[in-house]
Amino acid sequence: MEGSFFMVMAATCTACVITTTGIYVINRFADWGRKNAIYFIAFAAGVLITVSFLRVIPKSFQMNSFAPIYLLAGFMFFHVLSRYLNVFMCKGENCGHNRGLNRVFGIIPAIGIGFHSFVDGMIYAVTFKVNAFMGAVTSIGMIFHEFPEGIVTFLFLVKSGFDTKKAVLYAFLIAAITTPLGAFVSWPFLGSISDSTLGILLSISAGALVYVGTTHLLPEVEEDHKKFSLLALAAGILVAVIIILTK
Repeated sequence: MEGSFFMVMAATCTACVITTTGIYVINRFADWGRKNAIYFIAFAAGVLITVSFLRVIPKSFQMNSFAPIYLLAGFMFFHVLSRYLNVFMCKGENCGHNRGLNRVFGIIPAIGIGFHSFVDGMIYAVTFKVNAFMGAVTSIGMIFHEFPEGIVTFLFLVKSGFDTKKAVLYAFLIAAITTPLGAFVSWPFLGSISDSTLGILLSISAGALVYVGTTHLLPEVEEDHKKFSLLALAAGILVAVIIILTK
């Protein structure tokens, strides 16, 4: 039991470090990062959407027959939350330039990514609970998508008006530390978490990722019209397929 818990925390902390590395890299090379930000966004869109449709959604459907309903609920929750915050924070004629509204742009997808990262931590714990080999194989696949999550969370926050220091801190708290936190919090309760319940969490998580990818990431790519953005999107899809094949 103790050995399994140690391996879970080692895997999730590795994921945390990789996500943090993404945040560090995009912040450390800020000028280069801003110039090429749209490529990271396109790449992240390819990874998140592909992993959602080809891995997370099918898996949740296998685990819970009502997963499609929760998938829709997860997507609509973040959509309605975004609309509500837009109305609440946006006042006056210059609504589109309102600072509070701009911050909503980063807050909502960041929450979605944070929720997904927390569920990822639970998945690490569940797979290691089954056996060490399954946990190791699953971890190898999952860890690869942590790097772009850190980058895109940081970019969202910066684009939304947060200063660099706050964006680094918030991105770390939202996208990085939530993975080991999810494993740590869920570990004592794994015996009572059924496959059906995990399927619900996976489907809601997938709804959040699909929302982030289709409502925030892809529109950004479309508006920018960078020459190689489609190639970056394709690269993200390819990496996601590799991730899926390693599981």
